[in-house]
Amino acid sequence: MGNGTRRLRATRRRRRRMAQVEHDLDGVQWDALRAAWGGCAYCGARDVPLQRDCVLPISRGGRYTVDNVVPACGPCNASKCNLEVTGWMRRKRLDERAFLLRHAQVRAGLRAAEPDVDAAGQPAAP
Repeated sequence: MGNGTRRLRATRRRRRRMAQVEHDLDGVQWDALRAAWGGCAYCGARDVPLQRDCVLPISRGGRYTVDNVVPACGPCNASKCNLEVTGWMRRKRLDERAFLLRHAQVRAGLRAAEPDVDAAGQPAAP
C-alpha cells in the first residue's frame, strides 16, 4: 500500500473526527491566545508562524476551544502529534509544570476578559 492511500485514509479519518465535535474557537479568541502566550506555548519560540495545537488531541476526544488550544511552533506541533501533552513534554525534557501553570493562568485571564453571557449565549442582565 502506498503512502498516498495511507495519507488519504488518515485525512478522511480526521475529517470524520472533526465533524463529530463542535469547535467554538473563533478568530478573536485565537488572536487573544497568541497574544497571551507571546510565542510557542511549549518551547517559547517567538517570531515564528504559530499553529493551533490541541492540548488534548482531537483523536483523543479534544476539540478546538479556548481552553484546549495553545499556539505552537511547527516543530513542536509536529513532534507532539497526537500524544498526551505531559508525557510528550517529559520525553522532550520541557518544563511541564511551568507549562501547566501558565496554561491555567492564560485560561483564567481570558475567561475574566470575556463578557458575561447566559446559557443561550446572550449578554447577561446587569
